[in-house]
Amino acid sequence: MKRIKMNVVQCYAPTNDSEEEDKDYFYNRLQKILEILPDKDIIILMGDFNTKIGPDNTGYEQVMGTHALGEMSENGERFVDLCALNNLVIGGSIFPHKRIHKSTWVSPAGMTENQIDHVCISKKFRRSLQDVRVRRGADAASDHHLVVARLKLKLKKNWIDASDRRVKYNVSLLKDHKTKEDFGLTLKNKFSVLQDQSEEEEDSVLNRWQKVRETLRSVCQEVLGIKKHQQKEWITAETLIKIEDRKKKKAAVNNSRTRAAKAKAQKEYAEAHRAVKRNIRKDKREYVDELAAEAEQAAYSGNMKQLYDTTKRLSGKFSKPERPVKDKQGKSITGIEQQMNRWAEHFEELLNRPAPPNPPDINPANEDLPINCDKPTRDEIRKAITMMKNRKAAGPDDIPAEALKADLDASVEMLYPLFEKIWEEEVIPVDWKEGYLIKIPKKGDLSNCANYRGITLLSVPRKVFNRVLLERMKDAVDPQL
Repeated sequence: MKRIKMNVVQCYAPTNDSEEEDKDYFYNRLQKILEILPDKDIIILMGDFNTKIGPDNTGYEQVMGTHALGEMSENGERFVDLCALNNLVIGGSIFPHKRIHKSTWVSPAGMTENQIDHVCISKKFRRSLQDVRVRRGADAASDHHLVVARLKLKLKKNWIDASDRRVKYNVSLLKDHKTKEDFGLTLKNKFSVLQDQSEEEEDSVLNRWQKVRETLRSVCQEVLGIKKHQQKEWITAETLIKIEDRKKKKAAVNNSRTRAAKAKAQKEYAEAHRAVKRNIRKDKREYVDELAAEAEQAAYSGNMKQLYDTTKRLSGKFSKPERPVKDKQGKSITGIEQQMNRWAEHFEELLNRPAPPNPPDINPANEDLPINCDKPTRDEIRKAITMMKNRKAAGPDDIPAEALKADLDASVEMLYPLFEKIWEEEVIPVDWKEGYLIKIPKKGDLSNCANYRGITLLSVPRKVFNRVLLERMKDAVDPQL
């Protein structure tokens, strides 16, 4: 990621009646200063230049506009040539304003007004300059008025490599019964193809896992699609369908060739728009009522965790702003790569603590616990899938729990051969050993790594396998407690 600096040059130029030597010295010195500034940075040149440039920009179209006051003076020619040589744009000449919002200097007698104070910006960042005008009401205690420039920097976005971006599927569409049926049917069809390929190719844990993963991904991509960030979780599938219908109606309005066709299309679009608005209001009202009922039930039953989670969803998400972290010596780290290295160092120390010097002496049990060591059954896999929580982030394989729950029969039949092979070879896929480590801010100074807690996003199929093992161990351990 490139760093772009903003270089501000503030100056005061000799008047038009000054000696030529003084003018040459000033502009030569200013040119030397501008030459050493990198072209990739933002350069802002401003000050009292004692120059009038006028509205005639013939030959200087790339440097100035046609909204400046007065007529170009000798100093104005020097100033415009300097800007042209250094690719600077004179901001006060670009934006149309009333005369009182252009004149920057008023004579003591109040009879003469001129525009001699200017703000210039690099031509490369011309679009970042929103406005330049005079604020006559500012009490500056001077015969010059305050000149204000409004900037809105539009830097190039630092795009993330598509291979490193996490994929989130629009699992909210599974609330619609028809979409859920389509998902299950597509999954069964692709699974049947998967079974035919498995008979012809080498049978291993890695091959089985890759086929299961790619099958689930392709079905999610085909039926659900990628989740858009602006979509609200309370918008139902019915409303999404109406929104798509409204988009088609809008396209019909834009593509109409005759007035009659356009009037008809606009009428249909207006009706579709009203239908979308009605559905959105209905969805939002039902969503809030449902959460309020959940919060009331949680408070009545004394479930404080559910009450807190529901209240948080009702109030909305308010994320704390990111801050540059500090190293162990308390110095701020600004570089992206250095910050990543600091986080890696912090979590490595946190999660890999040395063993205690005096570990407790625990005697081995007299007999082994009666834990079932047979290969997992389909019923156990089904039970484990139903125990997975919804609305949880997926792991590195991008497979959400909702995708496995959409059609339990198909999901069980896909996972059963994989788990059976893992049980026989006593090897798990390499992907299951990886996870996304996410930092969650706590209270206190957020530039301190210690004020964050980490959570790891793991593969959902791996969680299903672990749940099968956990349930078996619980059945054997719980009676002993």
